[in-house]
Amino acid sequence: MIYNAVTWLLDRNVDEGRGGKIAFDDTVSKLTYGELQQQTRRLGNMLRRLGVRREERVAMIMLDTVDFPVVFLGAIRAGVVPVPLNTLLTSEQYAYVLADCRARVLFVSEALLPVVKDIIGRLPDLEHVVVSGKDAHGHSRLADEIAREDDVFATAATHPDEPAFWLYSSGSTGMPKGVRHLHSNLAATAETYASQVLGIREDDVGLSAAKLFFAYGLGNALTFPMSVGATTVLNSERPTPAVMFALMNKYRPSIFFGVPTLFAAMLNDEAMKAQGGGDRLRICTSAGEALPESVGNAWRARFGVDILDGVGSTELLHIFLSNVPGDIKYGTSGRPVPGYKVRLVNETGVEVADGEVGELLVDAPSAGECYWNQRGKSRATFEGAWTRTGDKYVRDAEGRYTFCGRSDDMFKVSGIWVSPFEVESALITHPAVLEAAVVPEADPEGLLKPKAFVVLRPGGKTDGLHEALKEHVKQKIGPWKYPRWIDVVDSLPKTATGKIQRFKLRDGAQ
Repeated sequence: MIYNAVTWLLDRNVDEGRGGKIAFDDTVSKLTYGELQQQTRRLGNMLRRLGVRREERVAMIMLDTVDFPVVFLGAIRAGVVPVPLNTLLTSEQYAYVLADCRARVLFVSEALLPVVKDIIGRLPDLEHVVVSGKDAHGHSRLADEIAREDDVFATAATHPDEPAFWLYSSGSTGMPKGVRHLHSNLAATAETYASQVLGIREDDVGLSAAKLFFAYGLGNALTFPMSVGATTVLNSERPTPAVMFALMNKYRPSIFFGVPTLFAAMLNDEAMKAQGGGDRLRICTSAGEALPESVGNAWRARFGVDILDGVGSTELLHIFLSNVPGDIKYGTSGRPVPGYKVRLVNETGVEVADGEVGELLVDAPSAGECYWNQRGKSRATFEGAWTRTGDKYVRDAEGRYTFCGRSDDMFKVSGIWVSPFEVESALITHPAVLEAAVVPEADPEGLLKPKAFVVLRPGGKTDGLHEALKEHVKQKIGPWKYPRWIDVVDSLPKTATGKIQRFKLRDGAQ
């Protein structure tokens, strides 16, 4: 069976008459579906000229501009495997990942070139560096290379089960792992979550705070809009409240894809109190971390639209549990997305009953094939049709799932499981607290108790705060769950996708 993801995502739109419609707008340049088709064909010819063969990898350290979909889709069209990388890594992290995936070509945005310039010579598999930007600084310039090529190219006759692209995990618990995704995985996310939960339409304009290198952002800003011929606004800058509100005012998106930390920051930015969501905004989504109930309710009260909170992963490519329009219960991750099966199991693999905490396993049409060069971790995560998420959840009698924490974040106090997320959610309902993270700490007797790290809202006072917060948590969720120790900090360690890196706090707390 022949199937290339680009035929379905891109060529179909041109065949159906959307060649002149804007596919991507990065605030500097725009790209229609027809222009994108032409550019990806030229990219395919460029890779062929550079000697890159089918199934070999090309790495992408690229900001969210119109060049990103050109490279990503152009490589897939050629049967070459693009590997988008987190744009916030260090030089040594890039050296590790580039060596791990054995990239033949590196596509890099001009602004990010200084981070990798000193490691390029240490990578024996890397043969070409191509720069997206005005000045290639001695390397090849992407615009020049593409302009040299013909726009006639025979799309690679790939198979639906053939690797199409890799994504590296966000590294919330250590060095990132390369997840091999297949040509069929992209359509699987669009035909399930995007179509049946989000209800994406051709007339939608989407804006995603999550970047394209992230599985969540890739679906939001590329797969989903292209599945119906919609338009995406790309943002190459850091997604601060000021930046996102400016884009919302200018482009009036109908769908805004955010993350919990950004929603909270937008709600609490004093300089942005007068800003709205725009007259066309019809829905918002959240993933990356569980959305606190207080944030969801506050967003709806201010902007008049709901946030569809859900959970996804790099391994499963996008959201597999979600709230849906008309059936939202803030504080939960909702129910399984149509097309996905889930179950909760205890430490021995036995399914747990409603109300009991268990690890979440998912049977997903979008599941990755394996981790590259990590057989042990692959076998521990991908168990036949089921993928272990590493998340602890509890299911209620209505079939809704509530996040409790990562498996390695959960701990017991007085023999009872404590969810760091539950304590954190209680803490941020206090008017002085903006963000919170909770980890276990041993008391003088060696017993584990909750320790909290909190970031205060602007003007927040510390006088009497510790005891007030302890009492606040006791009243909210129970007397045994309150944090015995509370540290006020300026910020919390996070991944580029907004996930709190509790392991860094745990290491410092022990």
